[in-house]
Amino acid sequence: MKIKEMDAVSLQHVTRKYKRDNFEVRALDDVTLTISEHSFVAIMGPSGSGKTTMLNLITGVDHPTSGQVSVGNEEITGMNENELSDWRARHIGLVFQFYNLIPVLTAFENVELPLLLTDLPEADRKTHVEAALEAVGLADRMKHYPRQLSGGQEQRVVIARAIVTDPTIVVADEPTGDLDAKSAEEILTLLAELNQRHKKTIVMVTHDSRAERFVDTTFRLDKGVFVGAENSLVGGGRP
Repeated sequence: MKIKEMDAVSLQHVTRKYKRDNFEVRALDDVTLTISEHSFVAIMGPSGSGKTTMLNLITGVDHPTSGQVSVGNEEITGMNENELSDWRARHIGLVFQFYNLIPVLTAFENVELPLLLTDLPEADRKTHVEAALEAVGLADRMKHYPRQLSGGQEQRVVIARAIVTDPTIVVADEPTGDLDAKSAEEILTLLAELNQRHKKTIVMVTHDSRAERFVDTTFRLDKGVFVGAENSLVGGGRP
């Protein structure tokens, strides 16, 4: 009998309101959805649909006005900022559209940064960093600086930095938004491989329609409302 996978992310009746001058904006409006553990999902919708707000709630960067957000087996809605910071360091790997790499550090040193906040000894940090760079296909670029790498390679370094702490969930915000078509396909393929081979749960916000070929499920938002989910027709869409 197949064991039911747990939910990696659960939003229950989540609403996020903002005040703008005399107006109230509902960035998310009574959203209820779940994301399965070990899945690769895309959150899509037009600009202003609430995608980034949802990502910020999942990572604990923002708080819902009402409703409940759980990641793994932990409800994060009631955590204070210190608790959220500690929780985020243990459980969340972040991938951004703009790479946020430190230009004076090598690829190895950029990937190592999150581990410097842990108690891992230097030898163990080295092992983790090398494994992460190997996983993204940059074992031969460890000593290169960001300026010596292509855009696609820089994004691979960002992904290696996101997975080096072995997070519960990888959250990617427009990871292909600053890449050419070929590099974008390579990054989507890499994320799909990390999901399949390393069983990483990946939640990706994107405008890139190509992403739908690579993910298990596409969640669609429109004006803050969850309008439905579409499962891939080709088993995760992997080419």
